[in-house]
Amino acid sequence: MKKYLLFLTLPLYLLDQFTKLLVVRHFPSETFRGDEIVIVPGFFNIVRVHNTGMAFGHFNNSQYANLAFGAVAISALIAITVLWKRHAFPTRPSKLAATLLISGILGNLTDRLLPGRGYVVDFLDFYISSHHWPSFNVADSCISVAAVLLVISAFQTPPDLPDIPIEVEST
Repeated sequence: MKKYLLFLTLPLYLLDQFTKLLVVRHFPSETFRGDEIVIVPGFFNIVRVHNTGMAFGHFNNSQYANLAFGAVAISALIAITVLWKRHAFPTRPSKLAATLLISGILGNLTDRLLPGRGYVVDFLDFYISSHHWPSFNVADSCISVAAVLLVISAFQTPPDLPDIPIEVEST
């Protein structure tokens, strides 16, 4: 686990925090399409959005959102650590998923806990045709990629288990 944490989790966590710091410094306040840096017109912008809720802004501005999602994050980190020690991530994709989850969870948890912050900074803003995708950040990307890797790993045979053919009786 140490090599995964050192070579994947830590760099992605630092990238997440660095990019959020840049956004906070270059955008004096939260923006909603007013102050944005257009990267690819009609497709990709950099903005500053505060998110106290969860994905897609659900539960945003709820009174106890940071407390609740902070507790969920800490519980998830503990669960991932326990599962790792019990070898619940036997394949490379599952190990990568676990380390990406740790990066993403720590990145967003740090935002919630920083003094004077109390919200997650989202800044990657995409449009696909006329459809707007909710803003997100590097930590959110890590969590999304981890979810895909977990689905992929669910269809893999762990390396230490033999591949047992399933026999079907014909009637």
